[in-house]
Amino acid sequence: MTFFTVLLTVFCINAQTIKKESVLFNNSISEDATFTVVSRILLAKEKPISEIKFKKGIYHFYPDKGYESFQYISNHGDLMVNTPFPIEGFKNLTIDGQGSTFVFHGVMIPFLIEKSENITVKNITIDWSQAFHSEGLIVANDQKNETFDMQISDEYPYEIRNGQLYFVKEYYEHNMGQTILYDPERSAIAFNTETYTSITTKGKSGVANNIENITYKYIHDQRAPEYKNIGSESRIRVEQLKSGLVRVHGHKKKMPPVGMVLVMKGEQGFNRVSPAFKVSHTNGFNGTNINIHHAGGMGIIAENSSDLILDNFNITPSNGRMVSTTADATHFVGCRGKVVLKNSTFNNQLDDASNVHGTYQKIVDVLADNKIGVRMMHHQQKGFVIGQPNDTIGLVRLENSFFPYSKVTIKNIEYLNSRYQIITFNEDLPKDLKAGDLIENLSAYPDLLVQNCKIGSNRARGLLISNPLNTIIENNFFNTEMEAILIPVESGHWFESGNAANVIIRNNVFRDCQHGGKNRGVIRFATDDENQNIAFKHIEISNNIFNQFDNLILQVTNADGLKFTGNTITNSGTFPKLYNDNPAIDVSFSKNIHFNNNIYRGDAKAILKTDAFSQSLTFK
Repeated sequence: MTFFTVLLTVFCINAQTIKKESVLFNNSISEDATFTVVSRILLAKEKPISEIKFKKGIYHFYPDKGYESFQYISNHGDLMVNTPFPIEGFKNLTIDGQGSTFVFHGVMIPFLIEKSENITVKNITIDWSQAFHSEGLIVANDQKNETFDMQISDEYPYEIRNGQLYFVKEYYEHNMGQTILYDPERSAIAFNTETYTSITTKGKSGVANNIENITYKYIHDQRAPEYKNIGSESRIRVEQLKSGLVRVHGHKKKMPPVGMVLVMKGEQGFNRVSPAFKVSHTNGFNGTNINIHHAGGMGIIAENSSDLILDNFNITPSNGRMVSTTADATHFVGCRGKVVLKNSTFNNQLDDASNVHGTYQKIVDVLADNKIGVRMMHHQQKGFVIGQPNDTIGLVRLENSFFPYSKVTIKNIEYLNSRYQIITFNEDLPKDLKAGDLIENLSAYPDLLVQNCKIGSNRARGLLISNPLNTIIENNFFNTEMEAILIPVESGHWFESGNAANVIIRNNVFRDCQHGGKNRGVIRFATDDENQNIAFKHIEISNNIFNQFDNLILQVTNADGLKFTGNTITNSGTFPKLYNDNPAIDVSFSKNIHFNNNIYRGDAKAILKTDAFSQSLTFK
């Protein structure tokens, strides 16, 4: 049987002839395309490939015959995974699905792209046969007895073990773990879900002996998956009332309302295992006309790569599911050059539409005049190499300044293990450097453009941006459960580096953001470290429309130079207000803030609130 067709492309380089094949896979492999595809890709060194095409159809991919490798994946679990597309060391390769749908089964990374150049993936729809999350319809509740009942469809097979609910899939299972409510009428996160979720699955353990005497010589990450359940036990108990109908006992928040859908995705630290795309150490990636209906993690996670362009790269759920990807739609760590998101839809994912940042790593050893030992502080940064030779590293002491107090360039990095690396610099380090300071790679930030995108119906934020170069956010629509745009300096939990500057937010529409129940602005600038130091510079927010049910539109702290001009603020009346005493704009620890030519048609008691540190401001 012939599985694919080969066309030859000939290149002449220095009188040496190199033949590259254009490979066309046909529908005969559709029941499980994994082995045929991976076998041909692994022959690419002997038989180079210029293009891989698929005759339009539906192709299934199973992990059993995939290419296996262990992967450290930023903001995911670190694990052994299989892939049908191990794209490593390729140059100038196009993968064209020609309108095909790829259906994956179990824990897989559909596209694993590493150490490559100029890779294009286009005209493909990606989905999973069984979702990595599960859904239950709330059909009854009893606040007095702290119970609620869920109807679980046959799409989500389950077992109850020792009073705990487990959802069983192909090659995978999860417990209730992290949870949130969806409103099936709106196909979006339920209004004020914070009142009802997360379900309080854990409580403090009742019996312990001598635990407090365990000590650690070095930094101990209590949030890491291997330690996170120490000191806790299951608080809830689940019983089956009849097939497909279960009762949950012991939830300590308000009981979820009847008619809402509870989305469950398992334990944090264990529930991000299958991003659709992992791109690392790659220069030039284009994702064009891609539809991702589901993934057990992010739609795309890109690390230490440059010039990434996503055009018509859409994240939307299928098959009546409430959820698309179970984490961010897109995520970029330590990327440089250009990052472009345009003409795309990011809906119903269980985290941000995009997160763009670097990493803070902590200096734990000063080993020589030009050498330090650093630790990856968050367990989901394990294995991340912060830079490459001649990159500029900033030395940061956040209690003094959000900006580096000195800069050096990398000579080399010695990788000892996933948490600890030794960095040697071309220059001597400053004499006042000390253990506990942080480093960030100042060369590993991009020029970012987010343009003509629709972002909504998701958990968490729209855009989470920590980028000190240049950012343009224009002509987008936002309808998010938390902030539409969060611009932070984050140093206490995720250790995601970057304090934003040169940010333009213009011509966007913001509708009913922050409907999940948190008391925050639609656009928010925030720092983990509570001090008066400037963190954000040169911000323009202009000609946007804010049609909001609640008061707080803009929340600014630690900024120098922000212009808020030509914006229109109205009250939608879609939901009841949650925080009636909030102003429309809240400014603290900031200077050079200007408001001009704005229109306010809301009904907050006060439009503008400032602190003693900020200059005297007038909203106009």
